[in-house]
Amino acid sequence: MAGYTLTARSKQGYDDTVARVRELLADAGFGVLTEIDLKATLKAKLDVDVTPQVILGACRPQLAHQALAADPSVAALLPCNVVVRGDGDGAVVEAFDPQVMISMADASEAVRQVAEDARERLLGVIARVEDGS
Repeated sequence: MAGYTLTARSKQGYDDTVARVRELLADAGFGVLTEIDLKATLKAKLDVDVTPQVILGACRPQLAHQALAADPSVAALLPCNVVVRGDGDGAVVEAFDPQVMISMADASEAVRQVAEDARERLLGVIARVEDGS
């Protein structure tokens, strides 16, 4: 686990884990705004083969609105990126830790509260991936 991510391992295969993470994000109130298929992109652009990996740009509109109202520059830190990467028979799920994002800036108390809410929601997703629930 990197010091800037929240990480879980899934015993499910890559495709099943991607689908499950989407469900868990929705359950936590996040929508997926963007999706980058790194395997397909790197194959198309560089003709290299890499492990299946997708970046899901997750956003909870209420939190984004609160953060932007407190500090419009927070837009540069949105959305919350969640990565699912194939790993043998299972998968690894990583989310960029919102607390790390705000530590890079002089964040107001309002922005810190939004980051903590987002972090707690993402930790719930990560925990459910890890325990398979």
